[in-house]
Amino acid sequence: MDAIRTEALTKHYRVGFWRPRPYVALDALTLDVRRGEVFGFLGPNGAGKTTTLKLLMQLIYPTSGRAEILGRPVGDVEGRRRIGYLPENPYFYDYLTAEELLEYFASLFGYAAAGRRRRVAALLDEVGIGAERRLQLRKFSKGMLQRVGIAQAILNEPDVVFFDEPMSGLDPLGRREIRQLILRLRDRGCTVFFSSHVLSDAEALCNRVAILAVGRLVASGQLSTLLAFQVQGWELVMTGLSETALEQVTRLGQVVRATPFGAGHYALELPLSAAPDRILSDLTSRGARLLSLTPIRETLEDYFVRQVAEAPHDRGLETGT
Repeated sequence: MDAIRTEALTKHYRVGFWRPRPYVALDALTLDVRRGEVFGFLGPNGAGKTTTLKLLMQLIYPTSGRAEILGRPVGDVEGRRRIGYLPENPYFYDYLTAEELLEYFASLFGYAAAGRRRRVAALLDEVGIGAERRLQLRKFSKGMLQRVGIAQAILNEPDVVFFDEPMSGLDPLGRREIRQLILRLRDRGCTVFFSSHVLSDAEALCNRVAILAVGRLVASGQLSTLLAFQVQGWELVMTGLSETALEQVTRLGQVVRATPFGAGHYALELPLSAAPDRILSDLTSRGARLLSLTPIRETLEDYFVRQVAEAPHDRGLETGT
């Protein structure tokens, strides 16, 4: 059984004042997320990622289509006990401390007093909130509030957790800590569904990804499959390479870029059309020595930009619908 499943999930709005026009925020999204995986839901700003999460949380309701979480319809009370959610811009009562806020949420999940305190203390340690936990939240920075938001999302030890832009406002150290936290959640069997437009996070964390553009699903699958065969060129790393030999292969158009990194050491970027074996043979005959030959593959960012650029950009409905 999948952890999350959507079938033709659709959301339309009417926008404008005098003459409202139809606007498609989400267009027939069909998606499945397996149990125990980290799933990246990617797209540029305005692609429909937050709309999808709000539909799954029943903060808004679909125009058509359906969705299930853990085999139950979204909104099922028993199912909701087993999920966690971090909204894109979490907002908490300013005059509570981090401890007071989380203890209040823990009481809603039925934790006894002693259990609440232990659980909250452990969670605040895990998300990197130290002595600041006794300060009022109005004194917290954006990054610290984000950490508190992540703590409340996993307070009930959920089977599925939804993060909407979980790295927002975090410094590099904080991003690393939250990536490690997500991997720990995965290792204990929790399904992590997170939306982001920061592609390096998805590339580091995800088993599978889906890419959304203008409200439509434009690509989905395992990262290893999506990126496996998109070779863009070759990187040839040589030592003992003379400037004369380098000038000759560059003049023949066989090198796109040559980057020195020490005396006689060069990283040569070759075009995809180049024949690396012939270039290598030519350079070694001139006294150079091979250190490595590596294909330059398409990154997730390259793939993402291409898919978004190729997506249709019309988000209106046909007249009369």
